[in-house]
Amino acid sequence: MLKRRRFKQQTTLKERLAAWTKSLREQATKLPPGPDRDALIKTASQAETGSRLNSWLTSSGLQPPK
Repeated sequence: MLKRRRFKQQTTLKERLAAWTKSLREQATKLPPGPDRDALIKTASQAETGSRLNSWLTSSGLQPPK
């Protein structure tokens, strides 16, 4: 049986998403207006949404359904 390789993340998901979003936005500012820039901005927005969802899911106020 193959053993699964494990990798322990050094930073939290929120930190990684924030860094990725920042780099995407920086790349987008260097490009002229067009479809490539729009795609980077859209991906950055999706990463921000993922970060918000992660914050919501890990919040202490989240209650299981009754």
